[in-house]
This record gives sequence, C-alpha cells and structure tokens, in this order.
Amino acid sequence: MRFPGSLLKKLKEKGIVQPTPIQVQGLPVILSGRDMIGIAFTGSGKTLVFVLPLIMVALQEEMMMPIAAGEGPFGLVVCPSRELARQTFEVVEEFLVPLRECGYLEIRPLLCIGGVDMRSQLEVVKRGVHIVVATPGRLKDLLAKKKISLDSCRYLALDEADRLVDLGFEDDIREVFDHFKAQRQTLLFSATMPKKIQNFAKSAPVKPVTVNVGRAGAANLDVIQEVEYVKQEAKLLYLLECLQKTPPPVLVFCENKADVDDIHEYLLLKGVEAVAIHGGKDQEEREYAISSFKAGKKDVLVATDVASKGLDFPDIQHVINYDMPAEIENYVHRIGRTGRCGKTGIATTFINKNQSETTLLDLKHLLQEAKQRIPPVLGELNDPMMEDDGGDAITNASGVKGCAYCGGLGHRIKDCPKLEHQKTMAIAGSRRDYFGSGGYRGEI
Repeated sequence: MRFPGSLLKKLKEKGIVQPTPIQVQGLPVILSGRDMIGIAFTGSGKTLVFVLPLIMVALQEEMMMPIAAGEGPFGLVVCPSRELARQTFEVVEEFLVPLRECGYLEIRPLLCIGGVDMRSQLEVVKRGVHIVVATPGRLKDLLAKKKISLDSCRYLALDEADRLVDLGFEDDIREVFDHFKAQRQTLLFSATMPKKIQNFAKSAPVKPVTVNVGRAGAANLDVIQEVEYVKQEAKLLYLLECLQKTPPPVLVFCENKADVDDIHEYLLLKGVEAVAIHGGKDQEEREYAISSFKAGKKDVLVATDVASKGLDFPDIQHVINYDMPAEIENYVHRIGRTGRCGKTGIATTFINKNQSETTLLDLKHLLQEAKQRIPPVLGELNDPMMEDDGGDAITNASGVKGCAYCGGLGHRIKDCPKLEHQKTMAIAGSRRDYFGSGGYRGEI
C-alpha cells in the first residue's frame, strides 16, 4: 500500500501484523479515493482504516504544496463524544511521531473539542493545520466565527456515524458539509446501521462502496453475555457480587447521570477504587476519570452512554449493564467495550420489570443470534413475530429481520418505539414553527 517503512514499523511495534477484515477491505477502497460506508462490530480496528489514509493524504498534499499560516486542514474527522475525539487524536499523533523521526515533513494535527480553551486551539490553526479531529459543536463554532476554513479540505471521516445522528448532530454535520469548497472524499463508520442512518448515508457520500463485516448491529461474538433478573432495590448489593466475578478493570453502565453518581458514591463507601463519567461533569473530571482508569490506577469506571461508543479500553474483561438500555444498539455498543482485538470478555446485564417488552425481546433475539444462554425470564416472553402467520413473518416485506426502521429484532415497524418518538418530535417541531419559537409555552 506504499505506506512509509516507519509507519509499518510502528504497526509492528504495536503488535499489529495481520490486518482485521474491515482493514483488509476498507484500506484499499479509501486509498483509491472512493467514498465508503464501513460497518463492523466494535473493537475491529476501524480507527486505523481512516487514520492511515488520512495521514497519507496530508503528507501528499504537504509535499505538493506546503501549507501556509492560517490554512488547512486537508483532512477532518468528526466524532460524537469528546473522549472518542481525544482517543482518535492520540492515534493520529502516535503515527505521526515515526514519520517526523524519519525526516518527513511536519504534519500538524489539532484536537478541536468543547470544554477546552479555544485560544490554544486557535494557536495551532494560525500556524497552519493539516488534520483536525473534532466534535460537531466546537467545529461548528469555529467555522461560524471563520477561525477555520474547509476550503482546502478534501477528506472527511465521520466516526460512529449512527451516534452522531442519534444525538441530534445531523443538522450540524450538514452545516459542516456546506463549508466544503472542493470535491471531498466522505467516509462513514459505524457499528450499527438503523434506518435513519441509511437515509443520512444516502445523501452524504457519492456512490459509496459499502464494506460490511458481519450483520450491522450484531453483537461481538467474543463476548460472553449473561443476563440476570435483579429486582430494582437489590441492584446495588448484587453489583458488589458481580464485581467479584472477574479481576479489575470493570466498566459499569447506567442510563442516567443520577444513578452514576449514586453508584459511584456507594462503591467509594465500600472501599472500591472507582471513578465516574457522564455529560454533566466538566472536561477535567472526565479526562481524569478516563486516563486514571486506562492507566490501571482505578478499578471501576461508572459511566452513562457517553463512554459506550468507540472508546478503547484494552484490558477490560467485564462490562456490567446496571440498566438495560432502551435501545438495542446502545446495548451492542456497551458490551463492545470488552472482547476487543480478538480477546474474550464477559458482559452482565441486570433486567427486571422496569424494561419494556420490546427491549427484552430485542435482547432475546440478540442472545439467540450469538448462541448465548437465554435466561428463563426471557425464554417465557411470547414473540409477536413468531405468532404471525405461522412463523414466516419474522422477515418483513423488505427482507429485513425484525423492525425495518430501527433494526430491532424484537418488534415490527408498527410497534417501533423509535418511530413513535420520531413522529412526536416532528409534530412538536411543526407546532413550534406555527406558534413562533416557543410553541405553546407563551400561553401557559
């Protein structure tokens, strides 16, 4: 692939000798200049697929015409969370070091995220920047203030694209698209591919090559999934038992911020070395939590879904879902924090009567697909899809298993909670336009 020798040497040092399936298929597509949609389970090495060509693009452009002060970038990576952006940025930096040492031209990367002083980011831009790794909010801000321009940018990678659309960043990203002047190469990477991402994916890239490794949204088969029925009031006590199953580090996921704080406090009182992370904490706390956990100084990380997408914790053997997430894609992402790069891991999930039946049915199908043990509680659930016309209805008209809108396996499109939510949001949006910005609030 004509990568410089120093890059290949760096890969060898990291123990990457054999490419993973997504790398085998993705790298040639990207290096040939085509737009691409890459779908592969979490922990399969997606980051390298877009980082290595990005570095090559920046090198090539710099050699042909060196960058002037205030210009750039040539390549842009957009991530849904600050932690994922930082992790991607560190990967980029890591591979730029050997190039610098071998006497190649200097490539300057920039991490453009919220919660960090904007002035330090602008310093890099003033010198001319080659590669930008960003979260949508801060990027939009810098573009609006004309501090950064995408006139010469011709490479755009959207990492965890499903999450970007899920979090409501779709409009922000379309706004970023408008700032591109020249033709660009667009890459979308995701572990799950619900319907709404497919619609977005049709409009963003041009004639993309879709590289699909395994079923989009399938669970990683290197993870042993255990599902336990635990009453709401007994969860905290049972959590302590679960932590003793495997040696640390362990990752605990909850649905809301208040639960994260409660569990964190409880574990500290019990003498467990724990840290917590959620969207309500400031950037310094979040960074400290992640770095101390990665370095092995802390044994348990309690988190909301902010830590479920894309973050790579190399040695985690156990993920505990304190709550079963409402959407099955989030479950797939959460358990994907373990069993990475060919290692095995365990995921324990607590369920009880608080979960909706559709969510539990999705979980049952996912366990069946991954050939895992199904607990009696899930086994007793009646499957509406199996009951329709004698079991033939499990695939709907479009040939998709389960729901055609969100990809959930436990329900059909007529019972889809996501579609319902989407419709109510649309109605609320249209009312707001009609009554001015505040909707009905003015009259209340």
